[in-house]
Amino acid sequence: MPDSLRFKDRTEAGTQLGEALREREVDVDMVLAIPRGGLPLGRAVADVLDVPLDIVVASKIGAPGNPELAIGAVASDGSVWRNDEAFRGTGANEEYFEQEREREAENARQKANRYRGERSEPDLTGKTVVVVDDGVATGSTARACLQMLRETDAERIVLVVPVGPPDTVHKLQELADEVICLKTPSSFMGVGQFYERFDQVSDEEAMEYLAGEQ
Repeated sequence: MPDSLRFKDRTEAGTQLGEALREREVDVDMVLAIPRGGLPLGRAVADVLDVPLDIVVASKIGAPGNPELAIGAVASDGSVWRNDEAFRGTGANEEYFEQEREREAENARQKANRYRGERSEPDLTGKTVVVVDDGVATGSTARACLQMLRETDAERIVLVVPVGPPDTVHKLQELADEVICLKTPSSFMGVGQFYERFDQVSDEEAMEYLAGEQ
């Protein structure tokens, strides 16, 4: 793959996203990163724009016997998105989906509480919020997060990601007021292929980015 299609790491990708927002003169009030992989980028975006960083959390709903295959995702407030095509192809039924939805919603709530600690959820009333992740493939977690934010009083919701397949990016535009994606390659196998360094981000590292300690 040409180097022009790859980011050095998540921080470089986040810096480029922040600069893209500044060039577009998006008047951002707050950055919300999707943990864990979105937090290094979110910290870079927030630093470029000099705005606060917080989180928006969703958890994937895996297929029966294949947890890596997302048939949907649920946010920490219970907002859910289901991939009906994947759902039909896995043998999952409504009872299974509802059980997993409840379980993963609780996981998302616990993660949000663990990351925030004593801090309360941010008040998004009248604000322009930017949602950041390290890339989208199916976009399942991003969809659940955007649906959750649609239920708030945020004035404008902008999704920014470094890379994603064109069809996913197009569909995400239905849920956000604006989507900025730096690269939309037609040959897309996975987010990690567009990074030179794409290590797993631990909870501890992610919380350090949120606290501004990285």
